[in-house]
Amino acid sequence: MIKQVVTPKQVALAIGVSEASLKRWCDKGLLPASRTAGGHRRLPISGVFAFLRSSGHQIVRPDVLGLPSTTGQGEATVDRSRTRLQEALEKGDEEQVVRIIFGLYLAGHSVCDICDKVLAVNFRDIGHHWESGGVQVYQERRSCEIVNRVLYQLRAALAPPAANAPKAIGATLEHDPYTLATHMVAVTLREAGWSAESYGTGNPAETLCRAITEVRPRLFWLSVSSFRSEEEFIRDCRQLYETAQSTGTALVLGGRALNDTVRHQIQYSAYCDNLAHLLAFIRTLNIKLGVPEKPADLQDYVPPGE
Repeated sequence: MIKQVVTPKQVALAIGVSEASLKRWCDKGLLPASRTAGGHRRLPISGVFAFLRSSGHQIVRPDVLGLPSTTGQGEATVDRSRTRLQEALEKGDEEQVVRIIFGLYLAGHSVCDICDKVLAVNFRDIGHHWESGGVQVYQERRSCEIVNRVLYQLRAALAPPAANAPKAIGATLEHDPYTLATHMVAVTLREAGWSAESYGTGNPAETLCRAITEVRPRLFWLSVSSFRSEEEFIRDCRQLYETAQSTGTALVLGGRALNDTVRHQIQYSAYCDNLAHLLAFIRTLNIKLGVPEKPADLQDYVPPGE
């Protein structure tokens, strides 16, 4: 499990530089840091990761930060990572899954691309293998649980949203137990600067309407992987849309169960085939995002040995 707060010494060990150099970078604002009551520096892991992604600095001791060994070392391409991840998921190798996903993130890939171009593709392939008998049900379920846990760690590695960040909440309706898609939305929106929370799976429409009324988010997303009957689902969606309209909330839908027949009978603010579409939609809302704390411009940063 990755650490949430680390010391300059730990970061120095992790990236193979002197502690004195690390402290100088903190003093220059290249790495955000706070001080304990005793005056000791503490660095949020989100700031450390932002620094590594911006500077291109390699991790030589990922274990010091709570990551598996060799994380962030070597080339992390989408195509290669997708193949390796498929093998790791089918074997249930959670450590390797962490290594691959964080390797991509540290290499500068966005959460959106990791989810759309790697995770979503992998789970479509797992689904096909399941249908053909190449993968057992338990392997598919285990893969979902592993990735959900890794996404939770990835979310913890992101900078917290600003105090005035727009709110987004989302969930699935009753008879839809699939958790992965709604978790991917939450992490993607968090990286985009939103205060995003998934409310889980299997929610009655009435309680989701209550949540929209009380929280009054700017956006509500509904992940739709399955439903018991079209009639019931259409009725629930109409209820959600009316509630969202009354609070000025954008209702966004997505998921493999939304066929054209169903979509033509419901109303929504946007339908998204993938997370890239979702990010494109939220840009149309013209919401001014707050600026979370981040490292200063790296123009003065000089890697060791230069």
